[in-house]
Amino acid sequence: MAGAVGITATAFAGSTSLSDNFEDGDTAGWSKSGGSWSVVTDGSKALRQSDAASALARQFAGDGDWTDYTLTAEVRAVTLSGSSATAGIAARAGGAHQFERLVLAPGAARLEEVKGSAVTVLGSLTLASAATGFHTLRLDVEGGTVTGYVDGAKVGSGSAKLTKGRVGLITTSAAASFDDVSVTALAGAPATSSPAARATATASPTPTKTATAAPTTASPTPTKTATATATATPTAAATSWPKPVSTTTLTATKAVTGTFDGGNVEFIGGGALGDGGQDEGQDPLFQLADGATLANVIIGAPAADGVHCAGTCTLKNVWWLDVGEDAATFKGTAASQTMTVDGGGAMHASDKVFQHNGPGTFVIKNFQATDIGKLYRSCGNCSKQFARKVQISNVTVTAPVKTLAGINPNLGDTATITGATIIGGKSTNVCALFKGVTSGEPTETSNVPDGVACIATGITLK
Repeated sequence: MAGAVGITATAFAGSTSLSDNFEDGDTAGWSKSGGSWSVVTDGSKALRQSDAASALARQFAGDGDWTDYTLTAEVRAVTLSGSSATAGIAARAGGAHQFERLVLAPGAARLEEVKGSAVTVLGSLTLASAATGFHTLRLDVEGGTVTGYVDGAKVGSGSAKLTKGRVGLITTSAAASFDDVSVTALAGAPATSSPAARATATASPTPTKTATAAPTTASPTPTKTATATATATPTAAATSWPKPVSTTTLTATKAVTGTFDGGNVEFIGGGALGDGGQDEGQDPLFQLADGATLANVIIGAPAADGVHCAGTCTLKNVWWLDVGEDAATFKGTAASQTMTVDGGGAMHASDKVFQHNGPGTFVIKNFQATDIGKLYRSCGNCSKQFARKVQISNVTVTAPVKTLAGINPNLGDTATITGATIIGGKSTNVCALFKGVTSGEPTETSNVPDGVACIATGITLK
């Protein structure tokens, strides 16, 4: 899995720990989605989100497989006005629009569950000082329950429908500072604390720059030809992300035949497409017929199941700002058909970016991705299986990232990777090889290119 450089993190039985007080002056190990973030001096050093006009700004860290834990952080609202203004923390984040959150709001604190456009309030507490000074926010997630506290006072407790996910720092239409973030094993109810205590506290030692450890036993370090291992400080992806010229909401799947050029309009899901969840079987925003081309489209959130391709198709300069279930799925019907993704990029895919269910060849080139699980996955347990091919070239992937390509050699799958730059990845798998099945779960047999089913050349580690 990708390492969280700049964050002290360790694994222990049944849970995972993380801590960051930002005294090292950087945000390494965190992945940004929206807003303007920097480390500033606010008493001690703290992470500041300074764009109060941002509708939803987030920083995520940790692992998507984390389940039960306690998340705490010191949060100070720099600006907190307007009915939609909030600043706080998030747990079990499965995407940029799916998490349990505890937030400061004007005159109150609220415990909420967010799933796409649906926000469920699970508890609230009157807090006259919400807009002044640092407050200690704590979220406990255990099984089907989430509980929130502010300065030791219980905000509320409710049913948690989300089962696992990373941790986050979030603002909506507000500016705020965050400090002393920690994830620990579940503990007892906190003692009541004073919001002023943080101002006089001595800063904790600067965290050691170690990698986030997976909740399972780590495998032996593979050779460089098998697994990408980066040691340099992460840098920005090579290609900039486009700004949408406008936003259009799709409440039903848009069918595309021929060529549809979106002109850099952002499309988001609404109605039945606006759930924002990760459940399998969702409808797509765009359905491409055999021979269709989708170009210059920006897909925002909620993104539903992105794009479905029924046969040979081309996606030219398509951008996913927050991947929903999957960014695009190839459902071709013939081995001669090809789905081509040329240009564009994707962010925040908790599982996979591209899913290959039908036969044929999947081509991914001139593409960039940030904060993903897998870039490509050949279906491991479709009821009808095929031999599939994937060709990946000239891609740039920025950590966190687990795997570039997951294939099933026992079904005849092949992967050819020529030219991939991995930025900041710690033990990123270039190829994951599975034993594909028609029911149940596939079994991973290897995480290294074998030179037969998976051939990888031109891998650059930064």
